This record gives sequence, structure tokens and C-alpha cells, in this order.
Amino acid sequence: MCLAIPGKLLEIFEENGLRMGRIDYSGTLKEACLEYVPEAGIGQYVIVHAGFAISLLDEEEALNSLDALQELARLQREDH
Repeated sequence: MCLAIPGKLLEIFEENGLRMGRIDYSGTLKEACLEYVPEAGIGQYVIVHAGFAISLLDEEEALNSLDALQELARLQREDH
């Protein structure tokens, strides 16, 4: 199973001829290839799988997903 966590695109750059981005996952920064989402711009939210951004999310949908994940983590902590 794969869990897709929205990340906010902070920076776009080129590396080895590929369009790349620096993605913020609630404070954790990672790089991902943006070739599959050429329309992605700084400040937008993306879903990344295996190092490739594969889709865009609007901000409301991304924030709702992040809120749900935080609630799930809170419930899991309470359960232990």
C-alpha cells in the first residue's frame, strides 16, 4: 500500500536536464522530479510517488488531507 502525502512546491530547478522541485512535507524537505506535472508552479501542492510528482492538488484538498493525517496520528498516540 502507498500513502500519498501532499507536499508544497517551494522551489523549481533543473538537474541533469530534468525539471526538479524542492517539496515541503510539513517541515520535511525532499526533492522530486516534476517532468510528469509540467504545469506545477511554486506554492502549489503535489503528490509524489517514487521520487516523481504525479499530480497536483488544490490547496484546500491538500490542507484537508494534512488535517486528516494529523488527526489520525493523534488518535493513534491516544490508543497507545
